[in-house]
Amino acid sequence: MNRLLEKFLSGEEKTAGMEVNFYKYQGTGNDFVMIDNRDGSFDGSHLDLVRRLCDRKFGIGADGLIAIQPHPDYDFEMVYFNADGSQSMCGNGARCAVAFSAFLGITEGKTNFLAIDGPHDAVLSGSQVELLMGDVKGIEQRSGDFFVNTGSPHHVRFIEEADGYPVFEEGRSVRYDAGYAPAGTNVNFVQPLADDEVFVRTYERGVENETLSCGTGVTAAAIVHGAKRNQNSVKINTLGGELSVRFHSNPDGSFREIWLIGPAVQVFAGKINI
Repeated sequence: MNRLLEKFLSGEEKTAGMEVNFYKYQGTGNDFVMIDNRDGSFDGSHLDLVRRLCDRKFGIGADGLIAIQPHPDYDFEMVYFNADGSQSMCGNGARCAVAFSAFLGITEGKTNFLAIDGPHDAVLSGSQVELLMGDVKGIEQRSGDFFVNTGSPHHVRFIEEADGYPVFEEGRSVRYDAGYAPAGTNVNFVQPLADDEVFVRTYERGVENETLSCGTGVTAAAIVHGAKRNQNSVKINTLGGELSVRFHSNPDGSFREIWLIGPAVQVFAGKINI
């Protein structure tokens, strides 16, 4: 029997009757369901619920879900889930979380918050969010390509032409390569446009498809490209819009003061029964 039909017949798709307010945000086309969880009523441990809310056919539809909740030492804590229920750091999601926290009145202008990879500073000005990413230990060589951990693992491959490139097929192959087992990796395909500008397309682990933009991915791409071209500020073009990354290089090959900069916009708000 079809698994989807089984779910409906078994009652797995029936709602539990609890109404939840949600907001939808996007950062250069990377979209997220946002939940105000300051009262602790949303239980993100039910991963099937996260998957259902992110489902583009039977839920709200998003690349991920973010719950904003209080923390005694920070302005707020961002709890992020990929569309498949797995957890990681998400740069575009974090920028959207900053915009959402300001909308909720938690923060104003500058903020310091906690994510899965540690604390982050951010500055909000209009729709633009500047996010301080975590330090990067260095760049690894991987069979002619590169690997960088920017809070999430990223494989970086330089290509001549991004338009028409088989991102899904090639990305999936690298994502599930035995060298990255068991957790896998995100995969970025980077077309250099200038010494300080690139076009990036990303296959995201956890979404298991290409997304219009990936914050941690463009950060990884900018660091590798900038290191190769002796640049500390790189403009990023993605299918979903434009971002920029600036950073400082250390003599030991590590990187610090890495800022991811771009828009974060509320798309709509609604209610859903869960």
